[in-house]
Amino acid sequence: MRTLLTVLTCVLIAGTTQAQQYFNVTAYGAKKDSSSLATQAIQKAIAAAVKEGGGTVYFPPGKYKTGPIHLKSNITIQIDAGAEIHFTDNFDAYLPMVESRWEGTDVTNFSPLFYANRAENIAITGRGLIDGHGKKWWAYSEIHVKNSPGSKWQDEFHRLNKDILRPDLPGWVERGFLRPPFIQFMHCKNVLIEGITIRNSPFWTVNPEFCENVTVTGVTINNPPSPNTDGINPESCRYVHISNCHISVGDDCITIKSGKDRAGRKMNVPAENHTITNCTMLSGHGGVVIGSEMSGGVKKIAISNCVFDGTDRGIRIKTARGRGGVVEDIRVDNIIMKNIRDQAIVLDMQYAKTDPEPVSERTPAFRNIHFSNITAEVNRAGYLNGLQEMPIENVSFTDLQIRAKTGFLIKAAKDVSFHNVKVSTQTGPAIEAENVQTLEVNAVKTYTPHADTPVLDLTNVRDAFITNAFPAAGTDVYLKIKGADSRNITLESNQFKGVKTPVWKSNEVREDVVRN
Repeated sequence: MRTLLTVLTCVLIAGTTQAQQYFNVTAYGAKKDSSSLATQAIQKAIAAAVKEGGGTVYFPPGKYKTGPIHLKSNITIQIDAGAEIHFTDNFDAYLPMVESRWEGTDVTNFSPLFYANRAENIAITGRGLIDGHGKKWWAYSEIHVKNSPGSKWQDEFHRLNKDILRPDLPGWVERGFLRPPFIQFMHCKNVLIEGITIRNSPFWTVNPEFCENVTVTGVTINNPPSPNTDGINPESCRYVHISNCHISVGDDCITIKSGKDRAGRKMNVPAENHTITNCTMLSGHGGVVIGSEMSGGVKKIAISNCVFDGTDRGIRIKTARGRGGVVEDIRVDNIIMKNIRDQAIVLDMQYAKTDPEPVSERTPAFRNIHFSNITAEVNRAGYLNGLQEMPIENVSFTDLQIRAKTGFLIKAAKDVSFHNVKVSTQTGPAIEAENVQTLEVNAVKTYTPHADTPVLDLTNVRDAFITNAFPAAGTDVYLKIKGADSRNITLESNQFKGVKTPVWKSNEVREDVVRN
């Protein structure tokens, strides 16, 4: 019995030792006072861990200066509380260029600061700080956007990318050179980023590409006003879980993408099965954004329990002719928006202005998108802008409370419904709809009626069903109908006692409104 216990104890100890293999970067020559670059020391620590089949590369408290860090399979980077990793802003340190993706186009580019390609079981964890020192990158980019004088880095980029599939719009590469993302993992499985604080990214901050099973949780991202410093941008990934993050950046806070134009359609890898929950977003162009690079499609996305306070927009889904791809099966629930500069909700299929064209692989589509339980104080309540040849389809708004300067504007859409939505505007209608087919408006109300202004303003709307309206006392006009194509408008179970003119229609409206 004693022998058996001794053997079991040895096995347990051995198993524990194997599971907790730590490779302290200081043991491989990294200086904790940032007096010299630790790039080689970190590479040695990772190589030693790889030789043992994997392990944790550990950064104890201190300040480290380094070039790019490349992860391999079964490697965890642990940055302890009190540890800071500062990445050099010497551009040459990020050569040679590596396989990458930049704004949805597959390229060879500067190495990202943290990088992995075709690795499994990788992680960056801890309570420490990583700083990308992006200021020099931003400044150089801005100078070259204006002047484009060329550089050795730009020449190298062109040499390596002669045969790439470029976006439909010309000029994107010529605007300076392409800055690297902060964390970019390519074609990886089982990725974890947890607990760390990230600041001053040169470009997009957390950018998994073609990855499977990605978890980003408890991460803080702080980028000052700066070009294209999005927070978390999963692209062409599946099974992505983003939670408990705090994000304040120079561009969009969280953006879901799947490739751009011809390159994205050729790869044809969708973004799918994402959950985003329990996050706070402060400065940023958008709280949660889909697109505009979505040529591989985006589907099965759930966004819930988030607060946006100070972003330019709340939820934004954007695309343009030429992208192609389908955005579908999106659910947004239990969101609070405050101090939003522009719209609470945007579904825009004309992000770039183009002329109508026949439906083809270049034609994007938005469908099956649903919003519920949202409280917002914004400039405009919502903006839906479809394509003449491909209207936005099957969108619902349920249990919304919005205070806004202006209400919803909906163009080129079908199968749109509002249920128990309250929109109080400073000016204009609560809902304007133009060229919409099948519109259901149930229990929609505004607490701030305006003189000579309808609550609902419909132009060329077909098949509308308006029910359970109980307008505020003093409402001048509840429903205004315009346009020769307006038809089959039905009102039922409404209380118009305090309304001066329940329904007003222009002379070109051919049909009578059915009122029960």
